This record gives sequence, C-alpha cells and structure tokens, in this order.
Amino acid sequence: MSNNFVSLTPKDVFLPFGKYSHGILNKNTGLLVTSGQLGIKKDGTIPKSFKEQTEVCFSNILSILKEANYNLEQVIKISSFLTSRKNFKDYMVVRDKLFFGLSIKPASTLLIVSGFTKSEFLVEIEVIAQK
Repeated sequence: MSNNFVSLTPKDVFLPFGKYSHGILNKNTGLLVTSGQLGIKKDGTIPKSFKEQTEVCFSNILSILKEANYNLEQVIKISSFLTSRKNFKDYMVVRDKLFFGLSIKPASTLLIVSGFTKSEFLVEIEVIAQK
C-alpha cells in the first residue's frame, strides 16, 4: 500500500482475527473505511444479548473513528448484518440513539445473514466516513 494510507487498529478493540486492519484511512482523500466490527469485547468476551453486541460493535467503530480523529458527523454510510429479523428493532434503537443528534443521518444498508465465523456473533457493522 502506498504512503497515502494509514492502518487503524485501536488498542481498545479486540485484535483482528487475521491479517487485516480495523480501518484504513486515505490521507489524500480523507476517506475512512472500517472492517466489519463484531460484538466482541477487548478481553475476548462475546456478550449473549444482541443489544449488547450491537453496542460493542458501535463502540469499536467509535474507537476507530477516534484513532483517525474523526467523529460520527463524518460517517456517511453504515452497513449492518444481522443474523435474525427479530433483532431489527433492537438494532434500530441502538443505532438511532447513537446518531440521534446529527442533522444529516448517514446512508444505511441492513442485511439479514445466515451467520458469522462464530455462532455466538449476532451482528456485524462497518462504516465509511469522509472528512
């Protein structure tokens, strides 16, 4: 990768499962792209509740944004993946609480998927941000 890109892996987020970054920032364009964040805490624990996993996902995203010196105002797209439609309302409560005060809400995509790398994971969220 060229010198225009910065790899972001905040210390308060569980280390990636493989050889990838939690986020990549293009210093020239200001585009920030995160990897999908799962509901796993820094200590490796995975909360049982969907709502708590969603909160952990967004907390991890906030850490990535902070490491890049970005904030929620600069998030332009959210992509979310849930393992069950029954969790849609709980997801919306957590997401909407986080983005409540913004005058312009980010674009959003939500998909229902069959699962993730571990069966305990119920949600995965990624964002794109732009300065």
